[in-house]
Amino acid sequence: MKKTILIMGALALLTACQPSEDEKAAPLMNKIDSLYKAKNYQATLNAITELRTQHPKAIESREKALKIWQEASLKMTQDDIGRTDSALQATIQQCNAERNLYKKNMLRVKRDSLQTRYQALVGTVLVIHRKQAEK
Repeated sequence: MKKTILIMGALALLTACQPSEDEKAAPLMNKIDSLYKAKNYQATLNAITELRTQHPKAIESREKALKIWQEASLKMTQDDIGRTDSALQATIQQCNAERNLYKKNMLRVKRDSLQTRYQALVGTVLVIHRKQAEK
C-alpha cells in the first residue's frame, strides 16, 4: 500500500514538472509574433501551420495564432487588392486607347480576369471580417 502511494506520488511529481503544451509552443509563438511584426505575412502563415502540426494540444497558443492568421491573411489580401486594382486600371486605360481590334479584345479578356480576381479578393476580405467579428 505504501509502495503504491509512493509510486503514485512520484508519478504525480514527474507529471507536474513537465512543461505544458503551451509552454512547449512558446518559442514558435515568439517566432510567429516576430514574423508578423516584420510584415512577413506568408512566413507567418507558414509558421502558424507548423504550430498547428507540432502542437495540436496547445489550445491557448493556437487561439492566439488564429487571430494572427486572420490579421496576416487580411493584410496579404489587402495588398493583393491594391496590386490587382492598379493592374486593372492600367489595363482599362490600355484597352480604351487600343485601336487594333485583336489587341483590344485580348485586353478585354485580361480586364475581365482582373475584375473577377478583384471581386474574389474583396469577398475574401469580407469573409475575414465576418470571422473576426464572430470572436
